[in-house]
Order: sequence, then structure tokens, then C-alpha cells
Amino acid sequence: MRIALLRQALWLALPAVFPLPLLAADDASNTMVVSATPDSSGLSELDTPAAVSVVSGDDMRHAAPRVNLSENLMGVPGMQIQNRQNYAQDLQISVRGFGSRSTYGLRGIRMYVDGIPATMPDGQGQTSNVDIGSIDHVEVLRGPFSALYGNSSGGVINVDTQTGQQPTTLEASTWYGSYGSWRNSVKASGATGDGTHAGDVNYTISASRFTTHGYRDHSSAEKNLGNAKLGVRIDDVSTLTLLFNSVHVDAQDPGGLTQAQWEQNPRQVVSNVSLYNARKTVDQTQGGLHYQRQMSENDDLSVMMYAGVRETTQYQSIPASSQTSPAHPGGVISLTRHYQGIDTRWTHRDTLFTIPVTLTGGLDYETMTERRKGYENFTTSNGVTDYGVMGDMRRNERNLMWNLDPYVQTAWQLTDKWSLDAGVRFSTVNFDSNDFYITSGNGDDSGNARYHRWLPAASLKYAIDDSWNAYVSAGRGFETPTINELSYRSDGQSGLNLGLKPATSDTIELGSKKRIGYGLLTAAIFQTDTDNEIVADSSSNGRTSYKNAGQTRRRGLELGLDQQFGEDWRVKAAWTLLDARYRSNACGTESCDGNRIPGIARSMAYAGLSYAPDLGWYAGADVRYMSDIAADDENDVKAPAYTVVGLNSGYKWLIKESWTLDLFGRVDNLFDRNYIGSVIVNESNGRYYEPAPGRNYSVGLTVSYAFQ
Repeated sequence: MRIALLRQALWLALPAVFPLPLLAADDASNTMVVSATPDSSGLSELDTPAAVSVVSGDDMRHAAPRVNLSENLMGVPGMQIQNRQNYAQDLQISVRGFGSRSTYGLRGIRMYVDGIPATMPDGQGQTSNVDIGSIDHVEVLRGPFSALYGNSSGGVINVDTQTGQQPTTLEASTWYGSYGSWRNSVKASGATGDGTHAGDVNYTISASRFTTHGYRDHSSAEKNLGNAKLGVRIDDVSTLTLLFNSVHVDAQDPGGLTQAQWEQNPRQVVSNVSLYNARKTVDQTQGGLHYQRQMSENDDLSVMMYAGVRETTQYQSIPASSQTSPAHPGGVISLTRHYQGIDTRWTHRDTLFTIPVTLTGGLDYETMTERRKGYENFTTSNGVTDYGVMGDMRRNERNLMWNLDPYVQTAWQLTDKWSLDAGVRFSTVNFDSNDFYITSGNGDDSGNARYHRWLPAASLKYAIDDSWNAYVSAGRGFETPTINELSYRSDGQSGLNLGLKPATSDTIELGSKKRIGYGLLTAAIFQTDTDNEIVADSSSNGRTSYKNAGQTRRRGLELGLDQQFGEDWRVKAAWTLLDARYRSNACGTESCDGNRIPGIARSMAYAGLSYAPDLGWYAGADVRYMSDIAADDENDVKAPAYTVVGLNSGYKWLIKESWTLDLFGRVDNLFDRNYIGSVIVNESNGRYYEPAPGRNYSVGLTVSYAFQ
């Protein structure tokens, strides 16, 4: 596996138009820009005229396994993030209900890691390359402004890793949990100089290894991850940042269970899964380069470049009798994806009729070349059939997808109280497929499609006082079918599903934010109407086909509270009410008009209380509630509602001002609740349920040394 890569992410604007969340009320030049950290940049969640949540890296790592993003993002309103207990299929993440149809990876959400998209040009993303041990902060942007990142409808998740600083620090960490789960990691960070002089260098390098036997049968996994970030100040007005990331995942795939199977034994797998040894391996390596230059007192230039390669091999539990059909692509998927891109952006600050104005314009180009092959998941020799091994080729195609998106953003500080942000992106997404596997009974399935959309967004904010503001925003989102969604037709015939149309969403949002002492209270209500929403049509044996559902509507209320009190005490709470329904028939012969969109909880709640001084004993507890979730379009099958409780406690030492030790233990699902962790939408065999583990325990230790 080889890679050439360059590009990094830009904060003061956005990989697609706005660099992620955070907007400054007192400086129009910083409006709708992502900050390195809220504290260091002066930007804050309070002043951003959009629904945005920021979770610090320290919070992500606090008394946590540091394996999955789902561990400490539960308190983000509007985000439904669930661990499938299946590392072959990644986390299941949806924002305001977008992404719930995904049977693996991310859909409907744009994700960036240090500015490099973890979402491909077609809208398919993954979280496996995120190193929690080196996260500086995670930003989650929901609502209309997320459309300005391009091919997504629900939101944007931005992960920024730490920038090295003095003193040089070495860290080693280990964690052990139930079901034979281990995670070991190391990290080194530091800097020469303070970053303000030519030749100053900063660096953060980390590596980790995770292994588990898995909660369920046939669910073992291992993941090796490396991440590096190197920054150099070239001169007084320019900097260069080099990024590198590599991940290897090897995981078994336990699949889903029917309700009866779950009630009988939630840890079991169906016989076909074991017979065909369902599993997946992933190898991804990428690199990026980000150049920033202050061209003048009022002008900044940013150039971000990246490239990478991702190789995936997946063995599916599809019966051999189905695979022998001349038009069937087989039970083994082999993918090699080469991706690269460049985003060039210019920002100019000025005044117009005494009004401070910032103008940002740029051009984003991304491309991905995929070589997709399919093989039978069995071999036959001398009348003996071996299953779970790569057999004869059944598919061979080359897919090319690219997007070319010019964009512009303006920020106006109209008065001391009023500010306006507005932007537009013109997104062009092109897909082209060349079929090289043409046989009797399997014709030429080549095809192409091109999609265009104008994506406007605007927000008007009023500052009631220095600690309280209100805003109204509106925008249009655009979501194309992914290559995987185009790969299989709903009628079971060969060929691409080119009848799929892109989904278009219009959102209007009202929000308010209030600083209360050392805390922040946020509220947002919204409505999103979508035409041609892409939904799962049927899912069988790990293979899912998709269709357009006509019209859908989402109405929601999101409340969030993050409050510190008594110096070392902190309470965090979130509540989401989301009514997501079909407004047209999505069930074929039966009408689903008015039914709930499957995969989406109507209500979610989180509450956490922690006592966390800088040193000494600390402890915390959290409660999570999830309402029932429909698993099919007809709403005949639902995963039951559940409430789970977690506890943690630990002790942190500082020894001779150089050594720091942090020892903790935790218990999750304290009351041993039997519940469904996630659902597989419209699973044709009725195996909708992916069970979550019962009561489980873990301990962890982190040791760091700072060179004083």
C-alpha cells in the first residue's frame, strides 16, 4: 500500500466554505470560522449563529477507553451516535436524522480530520482513522450552514488534533476492558521556540493498537493507528503544516439478529456468518499539506492539499446459491480507492459604508478513483466446497468520482447588535463507471451521472447582551448517491442503480444561546424538508440497495447545557426531540405516508455529573436515554427504548512536576440492561438488531513525562 498525500485543514474559513463552527461576534473577520480552540482564538460556541457543539480532547479522553468517538460525544444535542459492537461496519452516526440509513460508515454527514476529508467526494465516510489520544477538540455543526461544506445534508464533524508545544512531553497509555479488549498507545509532542519566529517547529506524533475478542460471537477485531502533525513557521507571514495518518483494521462481522434470536441469546450469530467467515480488512494511508500566508494586513491565502489510498476487502455471508447467478457480483468485495484534492481560499477584510465586511472566496476540487472487484466467497474442487475463501471473479469495474466546487462567503457586522453571515457554494459531482466484466448473462454495466446544485445559506444574529444572543438561519443541503448506493439495483438485476437521484434539503432554524456563569445554555428549533431522500430499500446478507423516498420532513428541538460550578464540579445535559417522517409513499405497494423514518430515535437525552479537580480523586456518572427506533419503513419492527447508566472514578498524581500518572476504572451499563445498540434498516431477512453489551468493566492508566 503506497501513498502520496498532501493537505491539511484550514480553520479561518472552512474546507468547503466555512472552516467549521465558531463565530466571533466582535470581529467580523472571524465570523463563521473554525477555531483552533475556543479559548485560544477568542471564538466561542456562544457567538456562532448556528447550532454547534465543541468537545475538548481532554473531555474525549477523560476516564475513557479512547477507542471510539461514541464514548464521549453522547452529550451533543441532535447527534445520534451508536456503537454497533461491529468494527467491520464502523460506528452508526446520524445528525438530525441524516445518516440513519447507513449500514456501515457515514452517510449524510461530512467529516474532516485535521482538514483532510474523512468523507469521499461521493459522500461516503468513515471514522476509523481518528486518534482520540491526540485530539485537541471535536466540533459538530448542525443545520443550514453545514450545507456549505458540500455533499451532505445533516451536519459536519470536524476533528482537530493537538499542535505540539513546549515542554517536550512523552506519554504512554494502556486500557483493559471486558471481552478481552486491550488498547495501548504512545505519544510524543513538543516544539522549538514559541511559534512566532522563522524556523520554529512543532510536532505531535502518536501510535496505538487496539484488540478485542468482541462482545458477540464472531466479532473479534484489531486496529493499528498512527498519526503525525508537523508545523513549521517559514517566515513572519507564512506557515506550513504536514500531516500523516495510517490505519489498519482487521475485523470479523457478526451481522444482525432477529428479535427472537436477540431475546434468546444476544451474543450469538447466525450460522451463515460463521460458515462464510464474514469479515473485513481495511488499510488506509494519507498525507496532507497546508500552507497559510498573510498576503497583507487585510488579506490571507490558504492552500490545502491531500492524497491517500484506501484498500478494503470484505467477505459477506451470501449463500453460494445466490452467488452462482450469472448477474451476481459475488460474496467478496475488493476495493482500492485513490483519493486526492486541493482547496485554495482567499480572505479579504475591509469596510463598506463603515460596515466591517469579510469576504472569503475559494475553489475546492476532490477526486477519487476506485477499482472495484467482486469474487465468489467459496471455491469448489473435486466436488468439495470450501466457504469463506476468495473464489472466481464476478465483478471488475473502474469508478471515477470528482467534485468541483467554487464558493464564496461574506460576513457583515451591521451594528453592535446585528450581524449577518451569508454564503453560497455551487457543487458539481460527477460519477463515471467502466465495466470490464462482461460475460454471457452479465452485460456491460458502464454508466455515468452528473449532479449540480446551488447551495446557499444565511444567518442573522442579534446580540441581546454580551452573554445572550438569538439567531435565525436558512440554507439548502445536497446529498448525492454514494458509489456503494449506486452499486446495487433494488430489482436484483445487474448494473448500476443510476435511477437514484440526489436528495435536496431546505432547512430553517431558530436558536438562542445564553452564558450562565461558567456554563452555556443552548436551544434550537428547526424544520427540514427533503425531496428525493435516499433511503434503504432492502438489506440482505450485508448487501443493501437504495431508493428515493419522495418527500420527508424533520422537525426538531435541541437543548444543551454545559455548566461548571463549585470550581471542580460539572454538569452536562442534552435533550433532542426529533419528529422525522415520510410525506409520500416509500413502501412500494403499501403507503408509508406519515410513517417515521426508520433508524431515527424520536427522543434522546443525556445527563452527566462529574467531580474533576486537576489532581487527586475524581469521579463521574452519566445517564443515557434513547426512545424506540423503527427498523423498517412500515414501522412494524422497532428496537425498544432503553436507559443505561455509567460510572467512573480515578486518581491523578503529579510527581516532581515532571511525571503525571492517571489511573481510572469505569463500569458501563451499570444495571445490566439488555438493549439494542443499533438497527440495520429494512433488513430483508428480519435480522434488524445489533445488540449492545451488558454490564462491562474497564481500567486504564496513563503515564506522561514532561522535560522541564
